[in-house]
Amino acid sequence: MNKIINLLNQKYGNVNQAAFVLAFFAFFSQILGMLRDRALAHFLGPSASLDIYYAAFRIPDFLFISIASLASIYVLLPFLVDKLRGSEIATPEAHSFFNQIFTLFLAVMIGSSVIIFFLMPLLAPLIAPGFSPADLSELVTISRFMLLSPVLLGLSNLIGSITQLFKKFFVFALSPVFYNVGILFGIIFLYPLIGLKGMAIGVIIGAGLHFAIQLPVVIGHKFIPRFTSKFNFKELKKMVAISLPRTLGLSVNSFALLAIVAMASFIGEGSISVFNFSFNLQAVPLTLVGASYSVAAFPTLAQFFSKNNIKGFVQQITHAAKQIIFWSMPIMFLFIILRAQIVRVVLGSGSFTWDDTRLTAATLALFSISIVGHALILLLVRGYYAAGKTTRPVVINVFSAGLIVVFAFIFLKLFQTYPMFQFFIESLFRVDDIPGTGILMMALAYSVGTLVNFFLLWTRFKKDFLNKEIIADIRKTFFQTFAAAFFIGFVSYVFLLLFSNVFDLDTFWGIFLQGFLSGIIGIAVGVVILKLFKNEQIKEVQDTLRTRFWKSKKYVVPSQEDL
Repeated sequence: MNKIINLLNQKYGNVNQAAFVLAFFAFFSQILGMLRDRALAHFLGPSASLDIYYAAFRIPDFLFISIASLASIYVLLPFLVDKLRGSEIATPEAHSFFNQIFTLFLAVMIGSSVIIFFLMPLLAPLIAPGFSPADLSELVTISRFMLLSPVLLGLSNLIGSITQLFKKFFVFALSPVFYNVGILFGIIFLYPLIGLKGMAIGVIIGAGLHFAIQLPVVIGHKFIPRFTSKFNFKELKKMVAISLPRTLGLSVNSFALLAIVAMASFIGEGSISVFNFSFNLQAVPLTLVGASYSVAAFPTLAQFFSKNNIKGFVQQITHAAKQIIFWSMPIMFLFIILRAQIVRVVLGSGSFTWDDTRLTAATLALFSISIVGHALILLLVRGYYAAGKTTRPVVINVFSAGLIVVFAFIFLKLFQTYPMFQFFIESLFRVDDIPGTGILMMALAYSVGTLVNFFLLWTRFKKDFLNKEIIADIRKTFFQTFAAAFFIGFVSYVFLLLFSNVFDLDTFWGIFLQGFLSGIIGIAVGVVILKLFKNEQIKEVQDTLRTRFWKSKKYVVPSQEDL
């Protein structure tokens, strides 16, 4: 038991080590996520029922983002760092502040969920106006079930500020793993018994596990949340003033997805499903690379800025940015080249047909063009949050989210109005004989809006924090990695064609080996090119892998009173 507690309470001070731990468990979580999507593809396929399930997430997600982000990790951390003053357990000042946030959050979240529960029949036609009356009725029921998940995830997000504050990335990284376990349980065991309601219950179970796994760290550092009636409204007002711009930015991004789902509901049955399948697949590298490095860097960035160590702050941002580019650029090329193999291996089962594979793969390719920019956005935004400057990234995010909605409407209109444009897109991705190709325009709009977001954010961030030498260093990494990634993609494509005559592409293992071996050979060529460039990130990865991740140390088990 001591070994388990020691592992859960392992602290990581090195950003590379923390990022690798986060990436490892993020990868495990994404494996479970892919199993989740495979189960959905197998049992339902792109269908009206699955469209209802995915659409039912939109209002609970919007509620979570709009309220939970007011007391998110990235807003709370600087306040808690200041109040702890280096202590490893909760100081009275820090605990009192945490209790105030906990009390207000729970009251607002539960109250909002109750209100939305009764308003759901009015909201459902806005979420999916293309649904039939029967589908809308089912959407109302499933959405009401899922309203409990933002409450649980919001609490988990709140106590996650403690696990990140003390750099307990191991337990923090376990949370999404348990979340996907709950969802899988709902799909595999509850859906055959009670249908979509069972899947909704699985989401609630997963959210509960997401929350529960982080409780031991909170207990160990004496940060157990309690209700309070004493509030420092001046301090709370300051926190809300900082978090409100970020909340607005996240809310408009969620609103953009709401708008896309609404438009997709008119394209045809299964369109929302295809969009979500491909969106989830492109989220894998974003979670493994962008989120892992940005989450690992954030506590250190906040500490540097709180101590007015701007040089350390910039060095940390630069290091994380180069690592993100190093990992995400090759992944982007591989996802575009191996898109059909990725989709078929992950989702190709049961009700998921070959036409579904082709359309989802084409949508994935359009999502993939923004992977590098999206991953860097995660880091740059956290850099601004650590510096307490939330307004600038939020203004850019609001503008870009609006562009996504505008682009989605314009691209879909062009696609439906001009046959030549439609023919060009369908021929480019070889989906001209498949219905529902209008969903490609939703992915294209999302990627274009995301890239605009990145370029605007990068331009502003350079002016605020970076000098010419730092920018030149990042550009060097970018061009070295781009060159290597290009050859990775080219070599992978060549071997993809060669292996098509070697393996039986009508079987799972044939498709898997074709894509896997082509990618491995391409990556090997890319590594050689980076070594010829004397790329510093290759050496850093080697050094990081040589270090021990699991250092033994003594841990004092909390007393029964604390428990």
